[in-house]
Amino acid sequence: MYAKDVFALSLDRCLQSERFVRAFYQRLLASSDEIAAKFRFTDMDRQRGMLESSLKLCGDAVAGTPEGLAQLTETGRSHDRFHRDVKPEWYPLWLDAIVATAADFDPKWSPEVEQAWRTVLGFVTARIASFYDA
Repeated sequence: MYAKDVFALSLDRCLQSERFVRAFYQRLLASSDEIAAKFRFTDMDRQRGMLESSLKLCGDAVAGTPEGLAQLTETGRSHDRFHRDVKPEWYPLWLDAIVATAADFDPKWSPEVEQAWRTVLGFVTARIASFYDA
């Protein structure tokens, strides 16, 4: 099975719990005072919905579908230094937080599943980060 498929199945299992995205943001915000400060005025209910939608498109982006690549480009541009100013050094913290949270919520978590999350989201975060100075 391809990493994007393993990731998608695991994501579906994680999203069975309404607490998954909330737990991820708690972990992410605890990882960095700078990141926590970035979110201080964020509507977290809206943010949670956006994250769920974005995560579902990550597999499409890795697969190279037009919709997935378009979403990835849009996200990269919106997160660059001139817009949301999401610093490239924050993406490893984001990746570690989402993987650790997925491990807590996916009852079928395994080394293969973790590698799929890291492969898919590593590609996505590297691409988004590449827009920072573009």
